[in-house]
Parts: sequence; C-alpha cells; structure tokens
Amino acid sequence: MIAIISAGIAPGLALLSYFYLRDQYESEPVILVLRSFIFGALLVFPIMFVQYVLEVEGVFTSETLYTFVAVGFLEEFFKWFVLFFTIYQHVEFNEHYDGIVYGVAVSLGFATLENILYLFANGVEYALGRAILPVSSHALFGVIMGYYLGKGKFSEGSNRKKWILVSWSVPILLHSVYDTILLSYMNWKYIMVPFMLLLWWFALHKAKKARIKIFDTKLP
Repeated sequence: MIAIISAGIAPGLALLSYFYLRDQYESEPVILVLRSFIFGALLVFPIMFVQYVLEVEGVFTSETLYTFVAVGFLEEFFKWFVLFFTIYQHVEFNEHYDGIVYGVAVSLGFATLENILYLFANGVEYALGRAILPVSSHALFGVIMGYYLGKGKFSEGSNRKKWILVSWSVPILLHSVYDTILLSYMNWKYIMVPFMLLLWWFALHKAKKARIKIFDTKLP
C-alpha cells in the first residue's frame, strides 16, 4: 500500500516542484499552491462519477465524441473552472508565470489522485508508464492553461476575453487528441511519442516565454 501511494504521488510532486522552482523572481506561497493541488484532487470523484454515468447510459454512441466531451471537456474545463474562480483574482497572481504554477498545481492534484486510484486497481507495475504519459500530460495541459490564463490576466479589453477563451479551449483540444490517439490506434505508441515530444516542446516554450515576460518587467 505504501509503495503504491508513493509511486502514485512521486511523479506529480516531482513535476510540480520543477515548475514551481522555475519561478525565479517571486515564488508563490506554498500554502496557496498546495490548496490548488488539493482542489484539483477533489475534482476526481465527481468527474469519475459523471463519466461512469455517461458510459453506462450510453449517452454517446461515438467513441470520439465520448472522448472529447466526457474526458477532454469535463476534465480540462473543470480544472480551468477551479483555477479561474479560486486563483485568477487572487492578489498572489501578480506575474504571468504564476498562472503556470497554479495551472500545474490544479492539474497535478487531479492527475495524482487519479494515478493513485489507477495503481490500486491495476498494480504498481504500471507506475512508470503512468508517470510518463497521463501524469506528465496533465502537467503539460496545466502549463498551457496557466500560460494563456496569465496572458488574459495581464491583457486588456477584447484580448483578455480572447486569451481566457484560449486558456480552456486549447487544453480541451489537446487532451481530446491525446485520448483519441490512446484509444483509437492499435499502434498508438508510434503516434503518441511524437505527440508527447511536441507537447513537451510547446509547453516548455510557453513557460520560457512567461519567464521572459517577468524578466522584462523587472528591468529598470
């Protein structure tokens, strides 16, 4: 039991620590980051319940539609909802990169509890694969969500609304593509590897841009 919990928690904490420590100028309060992580974890059970009901009731006859609505949309929209209504107006959200820290925290809270439940059900031997794919992909969706939410926070007028819309729509799209690859292709590994490499590049590129914006604002 301890091994499963440790294996379930470790990748999420490692990724959260990585993105947290990349905030070079004004680290976010640990309590607030932890609260965001817990809020993300609390989403797991209601979302799993809704997904179960949708699957049992056969609401979607198309697997692609189910993947988009019941997985991509539900998970990413409600992570965004928590992020927007608990962090967006917070006084500590005062730099562009902060959106990434909190976006990753909410996403990894969700991914970590989901990961622990999966390992309890299927065995600790799946821990490495889970860390490489589901946990890291959730973190990267959180980076992208937080990046665009940060652009919305520090933009004005119509640009603000545009970036806020992008902050939830792009992660939903990417998550849906991820699950479609995983579920729809027999040789999914050959498609997933380039997709994950592209996702890592895209997310790290956005994180670097957010840090550069902070640097520019700190210049005399």
